[in-house]
Amino acid sequence: MDIVQAWVDGWVVSRGAAEPVEQPWGWTIDVGLRHQATRHVLPAADEPTVRKLTEEVGAPGVWLKLFEAPETVAPWLAPGWTVDAPAFLMTGRLRPATAPVPDGYRLRTWNRGGVSQVLVVTDDGGFAARGQIAPTGQTAVLDRIETDPTHRRRGLGRLVMRTLTNIAVVQGATTGVLGATVEGRCCTSHWGGGCTRR
Repeated sequence: MDIVQAWVDGWVVSRGAAEPVEQPWGWTIDVGLRHQATRHVLPAADEPTVRKLTEEVGAPGVWLKLFEAPETVAPWLAPGWTVDAPAFLMTGRLRPATAPVPDGYRLRTWNRGGVSQVLVVTDDGGFAARGQIAPTGQTAVLDRIETDPTHRRRGLGRLVMRTLTNIAVVQGATTGVLGATVEGRCCTSHWGGGCTRR
């Protein structure tokens, strides 16, 4: 299984982005947001390709998703490009698991267009945690996992992840893929990292 391909396939579903367009070096994805109009994903970035892309693309809102260390990629970039915070592409076997809803919180789930959403709110309706998952066959991409800083260390992240995992398992997925920040990195195997943007 090509883990980057699996991540791309699920990420575009999760984000409602356009179908990926295959390129000699990876994929181009039209995301359609003002701050991120287009994303180029390079699973095996090399200096000549990165230099060429960053020299040819001058528009703001274009991102490159690379799987190299930021310190490796930074010298390859044309002027005007910056290195964003490193990220990690992680995979894990999906197994059913339970997690209790802590006192003082409520859990809600729903599905729209193949993307399942999980929301944890306080008893009075305030945001506490969220996440979503896009199963695409044997793999499922976990996305936009977030816990409000004032509600961390209460098991809410575990609750979100296990709820999403159970949803994906019921739909037939066996492997989870997650692109995480350093802060969101969890105890699963990981591969690569680094994202640059214009």
